[in-house]
Amino acid sequence: MSEMKEFEEKMGKSVDALQEDYATIRAGRANPHILDKIKVDYYGTPTSLQQVANISVPEARMIQIQPWEASLIKDIEKAILVSELGITPNNDGKVIRLVFPELTEDRRKELAKDIKKKGDNAKVAIRNIRRDANDAFKKMNKGGELSDDELKGKEDEVQKLTDKYVDMIDKAIDEKTKEILTV
Repeated sequence: MSEMKEFEEKMGKSVDALQEDYATIRAGRANPHILDKIKVDYYGTPTSLQQVANISVPEARMIQIQPWEASLIKDIEKAILVSELGITPNNDGKVIRLVFPELTEDRRKELAKDIKKKGDNAKVAIRNIRRDANDAFKKMNKGGELSDDELKGKEDEVQKLTDKYVDMIDKAIDEKTKEILTV
């Protein structure tokens, strides 16, 4: 049973990784999670933005970043500019504001394709875990640890897990695509 748990955990991690990835894709609205992967040089240590600043969303299409130390403004701006956000930060010396433009129709379609591709990659990861699980159980069957009936049961269980996680990925793809395509 513990092997099954291990494979289920791996499948769960694949879905979690996809959700985290989707959180960083921006729809026309401001979502502070798009800043999750941005690191700032804080006294020589790459540090996540959330650890050096207060991040808020004062308006639907604006993120406000207030550094704990005013000296960090330039470093935070630099980190945002070199990131893949594609947004130019504005600052008044105390606070950095990121204003999100409305997404164009073409950009929305491009993002929808990207969402689908990331989802498909996650499904491939799930299927690879299924293959590894089935291989492990076949090896146990050959080694005499599992009977043929037990092997069949394990393979059915693995398939059910696979279907469950692929279904979760399909739902995530649909939700994120709907979010992106909704104007």
